Amino acid sequence: MILNDARILTLAHAERSSRGSARRGQAMRDLAIIERGAIEVIDGRIAAVHVGDAPTSALRAHGEEVYDMGGRVVMPAFTDCHTHACFAGERYDEMELRLRGESYLNILAAGGGIMSSVRAVRGATQTELVENLRARIALMRRTGTAHIEVKSGYGLELDAELRMLRAIRAVAASDAGIITPTFLGAHAIDGEAAHYCAMVEREMLPAVVREFGAIACDGYCEKSAWSREATLSLLRAAKVLGCPLRVHVDQFNELGMLEDALALGMQSVDHLEATSSASLQRVAQSNAIAVLLPGSGLSLDLRFADGRALLDGGGAVSIASNMNPGSSALTSMPLVIALAARFYRFTHAEAITAACWNSACVLGIESETGSIEVGKRADMIVLPTRDERALAYEWCSVSPIATIVHGRVHAGSLRD
Repeated sequence: MILNDARILTLAHAERSSRGSARRGQAMRDLAIIERGAIEVIDGRIAAVHVGDAPTSALRAHGEEVYDMGGRVVMPAFTDCHTHACFAGERYDEMELRLRGESYLNILAAGGGIMSSVRAVRGATQTELVENLRARIALMRRTGTAHIEVKSGYGLELDAELRMLRAIRAVAASDAGIITPTFLGAHAIDGEAAHYCAMVEREMLPAVVREFGAIACDGYCEKSAWSREATLSLLRAAKVLGCPLRVHVDQFNELGMLEDALALGMQSVDHLEATSSASLQRVAQSNAIAVLLPGSGLSLDLRFADGRALLDGGGAVSIASNMNPGSSALTSMPLVIALAARFYRFTHAEAITAACWNSACVLGIESETGSIEVGKRADMIVLPTRDERALAYEWCSVSPIATIVHGRVHAGSLRD
């Protein structure tokens, strides 16, 4: 395959920060653009990136697999690094309650919200979970997402959590993209808090690690969910077992968990809608990547993290869909980019870097994807426009005409 006459956003940078691969500051705004170029793909990998047209020898070698992009934008496919896309059932009744004025936390405290999905997942087979997840990934591919993190957390008992993680693993084994599982047994409280939290830490976490190795471990620290103390205890235990650490923190209330998270050396801190200015500055100066989730603000209460302050303070920032059945029922990363431009005050370039490169860094897959460079996986999207700024400044009208994952078109067509 050769993509000829393309405007290529390579996102290629040689420099690596002393605080890791995730980009900060000026590097967030440099898309490393080739105004007119060509990309050769062989065996699912990027074989060459040319300035100008591909050489005649390459064109002859590939025959009919040469596609004229007509100057349209070709860029890395998106990595959606925070989703809850493995679930069963729907929560339309909950949406109706919220439209009548009921708060998300009140619904959760009354046994709805996350617990509604828990009941549906416990009643679902692994095959049903696999089929549901595959269907949602297909939707995400249509809007340019190649790689997806998927959390457990709707089982909240060992058998159901393992069933979710096995479903995610089964999908990952047959998918062209990189599907990354995360253990989120600390999503809600099922029963008496002290007993349940101790069970997750002492029984569920070790059992998950025995089967899945040093899987990323996440926790939801919030009122009506996990307390600061219980979340910290679980994550300390996960760190001893070698698990990468992530945490949902400060979505509705600032409970102090963020300080603990930074001290523990988190891979990412996610949400941050209720985080104070002073704490945001500490995040910006840390090694953690801030994962911002504008779909939650759009769906729930129109509260958004201060993304501009994080970037201006030197922070590494990613954006993700938070795809889930209750508080962010969206699958489109172009929509996430548009939201980031409006509510985080990101430039188009900052939002693209956050959705491609920094999101790959959250999952530790940046050596394979996140930029268009020789030797990397051919994970790319073709936009219907010659100007990538349309992603941020239009509302979902620039969804990709083609999503290429590991060198094959998995959604859309290159002949449009």
